[in-house]
Amino acid sequence: MERIKTAIVGASGYTGMELLRLLLVHPQVELVAATSRQEAGKPVQSIFPRFRGAPGATLSFIEPDPDAIAATGAKVAFLALPHGVAAEIARALLERGLKVIDLSADFRLRDAAVYQEFYGHEHPAPDLLSEAVYGLPEVRAAAIMEARLIASPGCYPTSILLPLLPLLREKLIDPTTIVANSMSGVSGAGRKADLSLLFCECNESVRAYGLPKHRHLSEIEQELSIAAGSPVVITFIPHLIPVNAGIHTTTTAKLAPGLDPEAVGNALEAAYVFCPFVRLLGRGGCPDTKNVTRTNFIDIGWQYDARTGRILLLSAEDNLGKGAGAQAVQSFNLLFGLSETAGLQNF
Repeated sequence: MERIKTAIVGASGYTGMELLRLLLVHPQVELVAATSRQEAGKPVQSIFPRFRGAPGATLSFIEPDPDAIAATGAKVAFLALPHGVAAEIARALLERGLKVIDLSADFRLRDAAVYQEFYGHEHPAPDLLSEAVYGLPEVRAAAIMEARLIASPGCYPTSILLPLLPLLREKLIDPTTIVANSMSGVSGAGRKADLSLLFCECNESVRAYGLPKHRHLSEIEQELSIAAGSPVVITFIPHLIPVNAGIHTTTTAKLAPGLDPEAVGNALEAAYVFCPFVRLLGRGGCPDTKNVTRTNFIDIGWQYDARTGRILLLSAEDNLGKGAGAQAVQSFNLLFGLSETAGLQNF
C-alpha cells in the first residue's frame, strides 16, 4: 500500500513532538512536511535529537505556509497549533484539498457563541463548525471515516467523557450530580516559557487552576449533553501535578434510584468491548498513570460507595498520547481505512 503523504503544522511543541514520534515510524505514513516558525530551515533531528536515525528525521522544518504545505503533496495535515491560530490555516488547507485533523479547540464546539464565552474571542471560522467531526474514535468512528475536518478532543475531556458517556446514554446516573476532579502533568500546559511552570514552581507541589470554568468544560458539557439528550452542567476541578505527562481523573455521580451498581460495569463492557485502546479494570480497579504514559491507552476502573449512593469512575491516560497526538493518529487510521491500531501498538 502506498504510504500516505502527511504534514504536521506546529511540530515543535510537546504535542507536535508526540506526533513526530508516532508518525516518523508509522508504517503507512510518509512525513513530507513539518512546520515551525521558530525552527524553520533546521532538520527535525537537530531540534529533537531523540529522533536521530528515524526514517524522515532529516526532514527540515518549514514555515507554516499553506501553499508550501500543499506543494509537498500532503493528503492530510495534523494541526498542533494554539486555538485561534489553527482555524485560519485549517481553512486554507481544506481549500487546497487536504484533509485536516485539528488538535486545537477551534472546531470542537458546535456553537460559536459557546466558543466565544470560553475562549474570549469570536470564532474565526464559524461556517466550518457544522462540518467538523468531534474526533473521539470510540464514539464517532463512522463519522471520522467520512470526515474532511476532524476536531481531536482535549486531554481532560477524553479522560472524563469515555467513562461517563455510556452511563449517561443508559441513564444510570443523575447528570445533575456529576463532579470531575482531574490531575495533569506539566506538559499539558505546552512547551513555553512560563514562570508558573518552572521546575522549582511545580516540583513537590499540587495546585488547582482554571476555576470555575476551565476552557475544556465547554466541550465536556457539549458531549455529555448529547449523550444524555438534555443539557448537562457539571463541576470540573483540574489540578497540576509534578510529573511530565499523564492525567488521572476521578468522576463521581449519584447512581439512579433502584439500580444495581453492576449495571455500571455492564454498560462500560458493552460500550468498549471492541475498542482496542480502552482497558477496563472493572469494579475496584484503580488505574495508574505510569501504565498509560507514552501509549494511546485509557485505563478505566469504577467503584460504588453505598454510604453516599455515588458511583466513582477512575481513568488514567497520557495527556500527550490518548489526550492528544496518539488519539489524533487513531482518527487518522480510521480516516484512511487503516487498522485502528496502526502505528500505535506500543505498551
